[in-house]
Amino acid sequence: MSDDLNRQIFKEEAYDLLSELEGSLLELEDSPGDMDIINRVFRALHTIKGSGAMFGFEDIAEFTHEVETVFDMVRSEELPISTDLLNLAFRARDHIQKMLDNSESDEVVDPEGMSAILLGLEQLSSGEAAAEVDLDASSTEGGVEIKSEEGADVSGGDASSEEESASAPKKEYQLHVVVRDESGKEEKCLEPILEELAKIGDLQVETKPESTQKMGDGFVWEIRFASEKGAEDIKDIFLFTSVDLSVDVNLKGDGKTVESERPSRPTEKASAEITKSSPKPPVAQTTGEEPPKIGEILIDEGVVDQGDVEDALKQQKPIGQILKESGKVNDEQLSSAVARQTKVKEDISTKKKKEAVSSIRVAAEKLDWLVDLVGELVIVQAQISQVVSERSDPVMTALSEELERLSDELRDSTLGIRMLPIGTTFSKFRRLVRDLSSELNKEIVLNTNGAETELDKTVIERLGDPLVHLLRNSIDHGIEQPHDREAAGKPPAGMILLSAEHSGGEVLIRITDDGRGMNPAAIHAKAVERGMISADAELTNKELFKLIFEPGFSTAAKVTSVSGRGVGMDVVKRAIDSLRGIIDIDSRMGKGTTITIRLPLTLAIIDGLQVQVGNEFYVIPLSLVEECVELNRSEVEETEGGQTLLHLRGEIVPYIHLRDFFMVEGEQPKIEQIVITGVEGSRVGIVVDTVIGEHQTVIKSLSRVYKDVEGISGATIKGDGSIALILDVPSLVRRIVVDNA
Repeated sequence: MSDDLNRQIFKEEAYDLLSELEGSLLELEDSPGDMDIINRVFRALHTIKGSGAMFGFEDIAEFTHEVETVFDMVRSEELPISTDLLNLAFRARDHIQKMLDNSESDEVVDPEGMSAILLGLEQLSSGEAAAEVDLDASSTEGGVEIKSEEGADVSGGDASSEEESASAPKKEYQLHVVVRDESGKEEKCLEPILEELAKIGDLQVETKPESTQKMGDGFVWEIRFASEKGAEDIKDIFLFTSVDLSVDVNLKGDGKTVESERPSRPTEKASAEITKSSPKPPVAQTTGEEPPKIGEILIDEGVVDQGDVEDALKQQKPIGQILKESGKVNDEQLSSAVARQTKVKEDISTKKKKEAVSSIRVAAEKLDWLVDLVGELVIVQAQISQVVSERSDPVMTALSEELERLSDELRDSTLGIRMLPIGTTFSKFRRLVRDLSSELNKEIVLNTNGAETELDKTVIERLGDPLVHLLRNSIDHGIEQPHDREAAGKPPAGMILLSAEHSGGEVLIRITDDGRGMNPAAIHAKAVERGMISADAELTNKELFKLIFEPGFSTAAKVTSVSGRGVGMDVVKRAIDSLRGIIDIDSRMGKGTTITIRLPLTLAIIDGLQVQVGNEFYVIPLSLVEECVELNRSEVEETEGGQTLLHLRGEIVPYIHLRDFFMVEGEQPKIEQIVITGVEGSRVGIVVDTVIGEHQTVIKSLSRVYKDVEGISGATIKGDGSIALILDVPSLVRRIVVDNA
């Protein structure tokens, strides 16, 4: 069971690393010479490989090793960044994800595709033209056998390199390992590490924790090791363990030490690079991740010089003791340096503890269950408040008010936990734009803004597909070919801006392109052709643009792999409606198009306006309510088609009677209220008997029997235990528009 849990943890972390890898590759395409980005790519691959091997994902580790090897050549400046290399890297990243997705199956995932990727990487690393590799080959007769010119398997290297490796002289190392673990399991946890070391050299454990006293922050291991491998390869083996430790790799004979602090968890994306200590590292340049050494502090304070420290390093005693015995420093100076070092150590320890607890991974199902419980608590709190309001007990009233305050804070805190930055969705669209622009031979730059804007995780999850459709439409229909853009006086590269921002209790998401824009005349002609409107119908541009969301509507001259079948925008409209959102289009010919999506922050608990019709209660989302007024029948007008209109302060507002729409029985009151709502840029009224007031609404889904009822999006439980239906205002508005047409 523990192994299953570890494998699941690895998969979750590997998916995160793949997302980071994709983002780094996209950045690398824009800045191919940036060594920091190259190192990020290498570290992501290295971590996936190392962790995969540790948790039994040998196939993933072996494949990733081949990709990592190529990027190690890039790090060493033996291989330049090229379009062919990036294309292969993206395909390799996708293949690793496929392997993760199918990790529970014994079948080999897309062996032909994997072979094509490996062959392409081999050709690139050997200096051959990658264009000779068929990257799109989905099948081959008999499969592709990847061999080097000498006939050796690529993954294992050729025979000559193995001979060279075998004949390389071995170097002797002294490994100083400090294990910060008091569980008594440090030896068991280090056994796999020692086994890996034994595979690449001669291993001898000189000192174990039980044979020495606890020193400093943990137990000390001293290991003698001989291998032809470099210090970096040795250090990498210690990178993947659940034990919190630090390692010094000392190359015997020259006094040099390779030092670095390993991450406290293997999932932290810290650099695995090994840097040798420089001859004179000033304290002022310390990164804060490691405490300065005593020698560095004394040099920085001008007490000793670099030569004194180098002489002291040749002796096997603490450097402070040597300098004191030689008369270079006195007790006061040494104590001051030790105190300064201790202070830095404490600061680093505090920082690491804070970082270790800064975030935790929680299953989405647990968060959903927590929100459900908070919703039930809100309902009970409303019931208690209603019971207390019917009595004149000041003690109960005070307790009820305190309970209401606490439940409100708990609600806000719980919903805040579910909030995620929308940038997690934005980042994956960069790859989409890259691939589609290449497929359509267009130059497109995707810019994002407001990635830190937070939205409920459920909304973000369901928002992905609509945004994909909208972006594909902008790329295919909106952005012109480079030569067409230049002819129109535009730069050859098109621009798409994906932005998000908070607006009250909503989030506004905009997709803006600087393409050709929408042609109202073409949309009108297509709508007439399909019988959607009459030939003499006079519609505003906004009304015409809304027609593109009708099922089957498309103005594309031909169907492509990207768009043209008239289903994408219909899917977008239905998806946004299911999120209780609103979508709006603004477009100008030759200038571009902006599509705006308004979404509620959360789908779990909303603020609503409770209204009553007869003996029935309804809730209108407060974010859509503009005002409430008394219905004055002298200001009502009825059109020939039976549509009722209200003259409200010089503006004509269509409205609908809930009593008639839902066929509520009972006598109509003499004085009615009308709730004015704003939807998709239009004002529409909803006539009710009584407006009760604001109501904190816990949304409950309807069963499948009622989920398709027009005008209803859900239900909630009132304080007295009765049910109030939540109105689907956008669908009511569309009904009014259809009746008016």
